[in-house]
Amino acid sequence: EVQLVESGGGLVQAGGSLRLSCAASGFTFDDYAIGWFRQAPGKEREGVSCISSSDGSTYYADSVKGRFTISSDNAKNTVYLQMNSLKPEDTAVYYCALSAGPQCIDFGSWGQGTQVTVSS
Repeated sequence: EVQLVESGGGLVQAGGSLRLSCAASGFTFDDYAIGWFRQAPGKEREGVSCISSSDGSTYYADSVKGRFTISSDNAKNTVYLQMNSLKPEDTAVYYCALSAGPQCIDFGSWGQGTQVTVSS
């Protein structure tokens, strides 16, 4: 059974940092891409970042480029999202999701989410 468990959210002041973790189990970690998404109240879910298992390629939404960094630790089956220079508009529930394969497309399995709140 695929399981994705996010952690690391919390309350931080604008300009601060948080590191989110996505612990994965139930599948061969090296064969799949994992993405981070977020959803703010009243807004649609948006893609934030993704890391491809096939070649380690990383992708970022324009709104987080230069501030967020995605990485993976294959030995721990964990993907991280380092978030720096946080802004109030980064406030959302953050989810990690498993793609259908090694590329960052067709996400089908989701974690329960972790709340990130950035105060001004």
